[in-house]
Amino acid sequence: MTTYTPDPGAAPVGRMLLAQTAFETRMLLRNGEQLLLTVVIPTVLLVLFSAVDIVAVDGPGKRVDFLAPGLLALAVMSTAFTGQAIATGFERRYGVLKRLGASPLPRWALLTAKTGCVLVTEALQVALLSVIALALGWSPHGLATPQGALSVAALLVLGTAAFSGLGLLMAGTLRAEATLAAANLVFVLLLLAGGVIVPLSRFPAGVRAVLELLPINALSDGLRSVLQHGAGVPWSDLGVLAVWAALALAAAARFFRWE
Repeated sequence: MTTYTPDPGAAPVGRMLLAQTAFETRMLLRNGEQLLLTVVIPTVLLVLFSAVDIVAVDGPGKRVDFLAPGLLALAVMSTAFTGQAIATGFERRYGVLKRLGASPLPRWALLTAKTGCVLVTEALQVALLSVIALALGWSPHGLATPQGALSVAALLVLGTAAFSGLGLLMAGTLRAEATLAAANLVFVLLLLAGGVIVPLSRFPAGVRAVLELLPINALSDGLRSVLQHGAGVPWSDLGVLAVWAALALAAAARFFRWE
């Protein structure tokens, strides 16, 4: 009987998951277009709108106190939804997902690795934007208490789940070119109408009632409630995000096509 060293066979699932997560993260950080979308655009918007009185903002304090939470929400959306939808859509078109799906790496582990990549990227985004906002005079209030810190963490996690589910749903059902166009269009529309830099109070009451149900508004409003106003747990915003996350992830699991 011949003995081979090392013993051939699939690595443990945990090791494969970590390796795929690291690979996904390296690929994203090497992609100039993705870096523009996930890092450069939110940073430029934060600096520009904090320094120049282009759009009137709500609430007391400096302009950056209103803008920083909204742009943190935009960073989550740009990575979990727009970037992931486009990248996954083209991987599906080129047959990458089909080949990875036939590898020893389970399909659920591949999607988990993509989620891990999103979380790593978001951590870098949040750190960078927070440092820049603090340099611009941002004074976050809610992080001083455990309740506020947990609220912010819950908002970011639920927001990531909601946008990740929507991104995977789009990438797994539409053609890559359609995903590219639709994801960028949604990004621009939600940037303008999602309460990120333009307060929802500037919209008519009927339109505002609809916009308040969008996940980007729930995330930005919840972060703003805690970080700008020092409010308690934003249960309504958490509830909206939880519903979006459950529906989007269930739909993505049901309708995602690997080919």
